[in-house]
Amino acid sequence: MKLTYPICCGVDVHKTFLVATVITSDGIIPHYHQKRFSTFYSGLVAFKQWLLDYNCKDVCMESTGKYWVPVWNVLEGDIHVCLANPKWVSAVKGNKDDKKDSKWIGDLFRMGLVPGSYIPVKDIRVLREFTRYRSKLVSMRSSEKNRFQNAFTVCNLTLDAVVSDMFGKSATAIENYLLEADTVDPEQCLSLLRGSLKKKASDVVEAVQGFNMTPEQKERVRIVQGHFADIDRRIRQIDQIVDRLLERYEGQIALLCTIPGIDRRIAITILSEIGTDMSQFGSSKRLCNWAGLAPTNNQSAGKKKSVRISRAGVYLKPALVEAAHAAVKSTEKQPYYRLKYERLMKRRGKKRAVVAIARMILTAIFAMLQTGEVFDPSDLNKFDMPENLRHKRLISSAKEAVSLLVSLGLVSEGSISLEPLSA
Repeated sequence: MKLTYPICCGVDVHKTFLVATVITSDGIIPHYHQKRFSTFYSGLVAFKQWLLDYNCKDVCMESTGKYWVPVWNVLEGDIHVCLANPKWVSAVKGNKDDKKDSKWIGDLFRMGLVPGSYIPVKDIRVLREFTRYRSKLVSMRSSEKNRFQNAFTVCNLTLDAVVSDMFGKSATAIENYLLEADTVDPEQCLSLLRGSLKKKASDVVEAVQGFNMTPEQKERVRIVQGHFADIDRRIRQIDQIVDRLLERYEGQIALLCTIPGIDRRIAITILSEIGTDMSQFGSSKRLCNWAGLAPTNNQSAGKKKSVRISRAGVYLKPALVEAAHAAVKSTEKQPYYRLKYERLMKRRGKKRAVVAIARMILTAIFAMLQTGEVFDPSDLNKFDMPENLRHKRLISSAKEAVSLLVSLGLVSEGSISLEPLSA
């Protein structure tokens, strides 16, 4: 096994302290130097200086939660830091403690056995904080809307069976009237109807009949109503901040929006998750694997077990799947993904076909951010194609060209050889 880092450090990070083990090499023989540091800023500065005293420029640390972030902030720029997923460096239970964990992490990292996690640059990390927080607020708003609608349902209001949107103008006006009125006047409800909903006047009257809500229940509904209105304001505030953060990335956002199914909101989410530097992933296959869109490899004793996609890409994968659903519905502007989806759906089913389209979209994003070119389906197949497959396709194209020339009578059959010329 090849020695990758002659001088390196393994770090086990906790909330209030970290345990570090610097490994120096005398030939192939390792020498260990251990020390414990506080995670306060002064302790992290002392830890950095301790590393520099040993001329250690490569560090591997394992941590759960966000405890690794302060360490990363102090070391970033001067020292190469590899953040390890705990499942890749976990030691055997029953024979481990903080010092042994630190030493084990260093030993694995020293031999190049630890795959590092992708950590974007500072600007993208800040943008990611806002986009992920926005996603949480949107989920919270949906929960509050469901809670608001259920509060009317338990009080014998079946308006949701008549209107398509309980938060449209007509429905909102009726709901506000019911919250303020002591008694229900059907004629007053009908006067609040707008547009095409006037055709359902009789259904609206039946929906509000029997409505009975106590004053305490009304107070609770007003609290819920105010909460999701406040969430709406917070989301708009976040959108304004995100727009400021994206001023230097508007070119990449416009580029991603050329892909069918991707609008500005999804493009921002994708950019905040993967950044703009694709060299950190190396290939589109590694990016798709990191995003949780690649089938897993689980085989033992000649038996192939489950190959379901992993749980990675908690924020990125839903955005890509949403874009895939929109792309396969595109029939006029760009039917490329729709045609792909229809072929895959017959063999693999709808859900697997959508995941496959999401992976195609991410592959296109990887190529576009690398080259700066707009979306062009004819160019998708040439990226990350294995050399043997590229050669087979080249030979196949050459045979088709020869067959065309023969059918047109321009050349005689057998006059053109497809054998490579000798050097």
